[in-house]
Amino acid sequence: MTAICHLHALSAHAPDTVLTNDHLTKLVDTNDEWIVTRTGIKQRRKLADTDNASDLGLVAARRALDEAGVAVDELTHIIAATCTPDMLSPSVACILAGKLGAGPVMAFDFSAACSGFLYGLSICRGMLAQSPDACILFVCTEALTRRVNWSDRATCVLFGDAATACVLTASADKALAGVEDVICQSDGNQRDLITVGGGTTCRYGLGQPVDENFFITMQGRETYKHAVRQMVRVCEQILARNSLSIDDVNLFVPHQANMRIIEAVGSRLNVDGNRVFTNVDKYGNTSSASIPLALDEARAAGRIKPGDRVLMTAFGSGLTWGAALLRF
Repeated sequence: MTAICHLHALSAHAPDTVLTNDHLTKLVDTNDEWIVTRTGIKQRRKLADTDNASDLGLVAARRALDEAGVAVDELTHIIAATCTPDMLSPSVACILAGKLGAGPVMAFDFSAACSGFLYGLSICRGMLAQSPDACILFVCTEALTRRVNWSDRATCVLFGDAATACVLTASADKALAGVEDVICQSDGNQRDLITVGGGTTCRYGLGQPVDENFFITMQGRETYKHAVRQMVRVCEQILARNSLSIDDVNLFVPHQANMRIIEAVGSRLNVDGNRVFTNVDKYGNTSSASIPLALDEARAAGRIKPGDRVLMTAFGSGLTWGAALLRF
């Protein structure tokens, strides 16, 4: 398909504090071998106690604007994908707009969990189709360690904090990459498989302690089956819709949830290992920031060259999933 949405910058930011698997052995009954064998994760990042999701996103946003050569007053929209906002309201996007001095831009958050980057690309495509002169700052930012139950070894080893940002317009001039196609899907019947609490279902009174429902919960075995099945299916759909095969893909960048899922999806799609990019060992699962963080590192490592086609896929709470094609 002809790209009507183009990335003009892509940046990422991860906090300085590193939590290794050895750190976690002091919190729960686990060990490095158990974590690495089951997830492939060796460490993850944790934001400072004084920071929130918007603070991580602000660093990534400023870098993206600098890379794109776009002034803040040129922006027409600021969109944020997050499942760990600073607060329920105002939105992270509005907080970012204020800190950047963006003026009266359209600003809003949305939540598609780990599928957030792909859902956001679809939203940006629609906005640029409607308003070709728009200039969009799209931020994915997550403070997942604020929602981790550090006594639950099944989930606390998985998640880390990070943020990414990109600038998108309809113009192909000097663009980093074009969005060739995006497919986003969901199944709300499976909504209980992965949850992040803290909303209005958590009815706390002043001074009352939170319970387990406040934190990330996951039914791991069922989540694995749905994740692999749906990511494989949606990748096959997007390739078929564009008359492509997996051989037309130069690099496969899946959501960095854990290595078992990544390897299972890659195997079923018949993608050889040297065309799969992973960095889950260094950051863990950073939800909406996962894929763009991997893209940023893949570019820096020289794994993406001009003319390359990149296939991305993700799966998250909702349940949500999707796939997208980028042409660099």
